[in-house]
Amino acid sequence: MDRESLKNGRGGNLLHSDPMVIRRPLQIGGTAILSTKSWLRPANAGSQATVAVTSRAVACIRHLPAFLGQQTQFARHLDSRHVAVAGWGGKSSGVRARALAKRGDVPLQLLEDGLLRSIERTGPPLSLVIDDLGIYYDATNPSRLEALIGQPLTAQQEQRARSLMQTWRAARLSKYNQARDYQGPLPERFVLVCDQTFGDASVRGGMAGKQSFQHMLDAALRENPDCDVVVKTHPDTASWRKRGYFKPSALPDSPRLHLISEPCHPVRLIEQAQAVYTVTSQIGFEALIWGKPVRCFGMPFYAGWGLTGDELTAPARRGKATLEQLAHAALVDYPRYVNPETGLRCEAETAFVFAACQRRMRERFPPRVHALGFSPWKRPILKRFLAGSDIAFVRDPSRLPPGTTVALWGSCNPALPEGINTLRIEDGFLRSVGLGADLTRPLSWVCDEAGIYYDASRPSQLEKILADTEFDPDLLARAAALRSRILQAGLTKYNADTASWPRPAAAARVILVPGQVEQDASVRHGTPTIRTNLELLRNVRAANPGAYIVYKPHPDVTAGLRKAGQTEHRAQEFCDETVAGVDMARLLACVDEVHTLTSLTGFEALLRGLPVTCHGQPFYAGWGLTTDITPITRRQRRLELDALVAASLILYPVYVSRNTGCYTTPEQAIAELVDWRHTGPLTLPLWRRGLRAVLPLLAIKKQT
Repeated sequence: MDRESLKNGRGGNLLHSDPMVIRRPLQIGGTAILSTKSWLRPANAGSQATVAVTSRAVACIRHLPAFLGQQTQFARHLDSRHVAVAGWGGKSSGVRARALAKRGDVPLQLLEDGLLRSIERTGPPLSLVIDDLGIYYDATNPSRLEALIGQPLTAQQEQRARSLMQTWRAARLSKYNQARDYQGPLPERFVLVCDQTFGDASVRGGMAGKQSFQHMLDAALRENPDCDVVVKTHPDTASWRKRGYFKPSALPDSPRLHLISEPCHPVRLIEQAQAVYTVTSQIGFEALIWGKPVRCFGMPFYAGWGLTGDELTAPARRGKATLEQLAHAALVDYPRYVNPETGLRCEAETAFVFAACQRRMRERFPPRVHALGFSPWKRPILKRFLAGSDIAFVRDPSRLPPGTTVALWGSCNPALPEGINTLRIEDGFLRSVGLGADLTRPLSWVCDEAGIYYDASRPSQLEKILADTEFDPDLLARAAALRSRILQAGLTKYNADTASWPRPAAAARVILVPGQVEQDASVRHGTPTIRTNLELLRNVRAANPGAYIVYKPHPDVTAGLRKAGQTEHRAQEFCDETVAGVDMARLLACVDEVHTLTSLTGFEALLRGLPVTCHGQPFYAGWGLTTDITPITRRQRRLELDALVAASLILYPVYVSRNTGCYTTPEQAIAELVDWRHTGPLTLPLWRRGLRAVLPLLAIKKQT
């Protein structure tokens, strides 16, 4: 799979069902675990066919039962339920597990982080390895990985290994995938020398020690007289205050030697290096995937197979292997993967695509983004939707330095200095179950660097996508399937109402007119002539005297969260019926057409094949799919419906999963909306009901 095939998905993880609650977790190795409070709630107590886990912390690793394929339970002693014993690698829990398994005559499972570990350093693991013989970084004893590397591959397995390595490179993956690539200058020609954390188990298990690192550095300088030498410290030495083997003050004073100590993604360093020097670091394995020569000064799992230049003599049990054999064993056969969005086991390819999506989305915007005018409740949400960028919330825009990117909510238009780049944020079109004004957290936002989709006075990024994108057949097919799923599930933007509406039996032609909040930016910036709901109704009635006109006030107005228009109380003069609290999807199924200013209801009607007349200039007007009362002259392209769907629901919005707090796809967002609607609370909590009473008063005060 190449870089191009990864581009269309929207898809690390947090440890809690609420993606905005972030706590620092405990860790076992690199694996984050849940709070120790979860020890008081043994979910699997009393179940059968259980794996006994010799560490409370390990037992709390998220999705551990899915990784092991059995229920799990912390246990100090075995009983009849326990079918295996698990512990963490070479740690004390692994030693206890080995002794307990031997004593109880049950299988042993030693666990460790997989080679594609996670997105965020402290996030739940995407993969774990389970070894019944030893552990992969301990070259002094056999491991299951060693046995797998030596197995011959079929032609299909060889091709799969090559495809996975191609995907790894295209997605620029590593063990951890949170940090950005190194952005500083690099020598024209250099070799990369990898430091590790002092006392790391992989160093001891790799038959190496402190002197191995000095030997490695000396060899890198000696063997590459025409190259500079870049020493990369381990990220934990900066982020977690651990020691490395190289002290900056003790490095040789040489103009050829460069130290990179900042935490950064290693891929650019690997990609541009002439060769990679390592003791036992996983970067050596990743360098092999990138086709780089690798020199090993310890005995990591990838050494001793004829693929690396080894300083140490390999154990006799290791022989010759191809890179495909190594990759297939290390990436397919040995680790187990869990899809964090479903909590179920998955194949390596699924985990790779998920990780690729996170890396791609995290690098869309500059490393640092300033944010202006976001309410306290939106701030943690913004951090998730702009994950990958450091967010600095500011009050005084005059102090922003030139070239800064500043995030603004919607059409907010503060006085900004010259040379400031704006990033406008708004709700997406498949948002939530519940109203945004009720502070219901969104599944989708849009992040627009050109304008904003409801401001027809200038092109937005969405308009540019619609005008310029070549919608290939695969993308259109994906959009068609997405539209079908939306219709099948009966989804709209908010999915808050539940009531049905009976269509009058005598009505031959029913027109729905959705009301809008008249003070809303989409009305102010998208309606050049008509500006009120009453004017819209008057015009619709004048043009359709015999139709049965149904008016549905905006749900924020119905809920009392936003103020009704000054003349909106007269709506009944120009419609046959006013409905409120009716599910929009059910209502659209009962009408014949929709007339609107700029309401998203018009887009939702198009999805359902209904004729739509636009009296304003919404984003979906002007593409040959609507009847436009005031056309937008710059929109000349004629599009099919699925192209509009592809742009509006796949390419333009950003989706963040409620389950993981990670970027996700519109397909997963739809699945979560359906689940949310079926399982979510039908009534507002007390604090939101109180907020509903206060917000209208604040809105009235603001408007006066």
